[in-house]
Amino acid sequence: MLRTHTCGELNINHVNQHVTLSGWVQKSRDLGGMTFIDLRDFYGITQLAFNMETNDQLCEKARTLGREYVIQISGKVIERENKNPNIPTGEIEILVEELTILNTSKTPPFTIEDETDGGEELRMKYRYLDLRRNPLKKNLRLRHQVSHAVRSYLDELGFTEVETPYLIKSTPEGARDFVVPSRMHPGEFYALPQSPQTFKQLLMVAGYDRYYQIVKCFRDEDLRADRQPEFTQIDCEMSFITQEDILDVFGGMVKHLFKTVKGIELDEIPLLPYSEAMRLYGSDKPDTRFDMTFVELNDVAQGKGFKVFDSVELIVGINAKGCANYSRKQLDALTDFVKRPQVGANGLVYVKYNEDGTFKSSVDKFFTQEDLQQWADKMQAQPGDLLLVLAGEKDKTRKQLNELRLEMGTRLGLRNPNEYKVLWVTDFPLLEWDEDTNRWYAMHHPFTAPKPEDIEKLNTHKGEVRANAYDLVINGVEIGGGSIRIHDRTLQEKMFEVLGFSKEEAEKQFGFLMGAFEYGAPPHGGIAFGFDRLCAVLAGSDSIRDFIAFPKNNAGRDMMIDAPDTISQEQLDELGLMLKK
Repeated sequence: MLRTHTCGELNINHVNQHVTLSGWVQKSRDLGGMTFIDLRDFYGITQLAFNMETNDQLCEKARTLGREYVIQISGKVIERENKNPNIPTGEIEILVEELTILNTSKTPPFTIEDETDGGEELRMKYRYLDLRRNPLKKNLRLRHQVSHAVRSYLDELGFTEVETPYLIKSTPEGARDFVVPSRMHPGEFYALPQSPQTFKQLLMVAGYDRYYQIVKCFRDEDLRADRQPEFTQIDCEMSFITQEDILDVFGGMVKHLFKTVKGIELDEIPLLPYSEAMRLYGSDKPDTRFDMTFVELNDVAQGKGFKVFDSVELIVGINAKGCANYSRKQLDALTDFVKRPQVGANGLVYVKYNEDGTFKSSVDKFFTQEDLQQWADKMQAQPGDLLLVLAGEKDKTRKQLNELRLEMGTRLGLRNPNEYKVLWVTDFPLLEWDEDTNRWYAMHHPFTAPKPEDIEKLNTHKGEVRANAYDLVINGVEIGGGSIRIHDRTLQEKMFEVLGFSKEEAEKQFGFLMGAFEYGAPPHGGIAFGFDRLCAVLAGSDSIRDFIAFPKNNAGRDMMIDAPDTISQEQLDELGLMLKK
């Protein structure tokens, strides 16, 4: 090998040993009689010392080295005079006796430092250089640790890892598919899987009982910081189980990950029904690191002559503790926030509960001090608190107040990335109605089983049917979701009928699965965790990109290899494809 040690392992115990190191030149410092170089590899940094008095030619050669040159050195480990307590090798340096240049380097377009001067687009174009930086190394090591811990946990419980196909059949439900033209079958297309859903169900029919896979999935959808066109999920399925079994096994896995990777012991993971999540937080993935839960005010705020309130379906507010001293400028900023198109509220009502026990509000013209005291009592407010209230159509207003609640949590420093609140959200609606297409859609996917006691409502009150489904939420981020599956052909056919499939369409797209159900399909269920997102949350980050070695940008483009790209006319001809001009 070209080294005896790495650049991260030498310490005071190695003094007087002769060693050989290889790596990249991080930086160099010429101090006249001495030249010092920081040598970096994957494992750390070691300082090299070149002495002009003892070897002037070697020192001159060292002064020709540029940043990111790849070198090999041999020398003696000595104790440093000026120690660096911030790195493991900070007590020693290498007095270099031999230097070999293994490769030269152009000057990098940005500094390879923890705090770099390169913008995101530039760093994505030169991702192989960005990956040399410690923050990304740390993130990808964490990703490796999570992967290892998941496999260890599931292996201990008797799960079998099975690979499923990447070239599958396109289906219209869910996000858009990436499609792959077939040369052997002109005019026909494969799709890349959005998830291995049907295959893992077929594995249950096949009797494999406990399956998992850390698998690539693909969705052709609009992107943001926590989405990528290709992503990784921890995909799992079990037979002969109930919802409680799933929550127990995979709640245990999450606890195992926090203990193994973060050294954190989680408490029991609480369950929150979907209806309560929406009532208290206006979100099916609430951030429970802070309170500020919703309080409905219809009974104390309507009938007072304020037309904005009297004509609406819902009046609801939050109590921002200790914020009664907010200035008019701060309150105007909050009003502007809720009026942004991304939030969509028409306005904001505020009530300051002053320290002297009086109230000052934006609706003093319509409400007396006694009226506002009723609001304060309902919201358990104390002098010094600020009440923030929205009104309008029920579902929209709750979603708008959720955005305001999160904004207040951020402004008040209540969303600490080093604090973790984990919960299960359960009892989702099975179906959701879409006004534009005038039809029902599956809230999760069409293979999710309804609660047994709600099955009859599929014929009468479809909107009231609850799904046997569950999501895992950490700090307001959905990390995983799953359900107990339909395993009966008759019920699956009924589900497709409710979703607007004709019998012919259902048979063409999913006949293979319904046919399998006729051969003794066991009761089964499962869950899938967003692996990239899980890693980001464990690291306290909002973006998944820095936990993927080679991610795409916001436009779904790989800046480094410049993909997607055109292909030759010969390839198009082979595939029987013609591009529109």
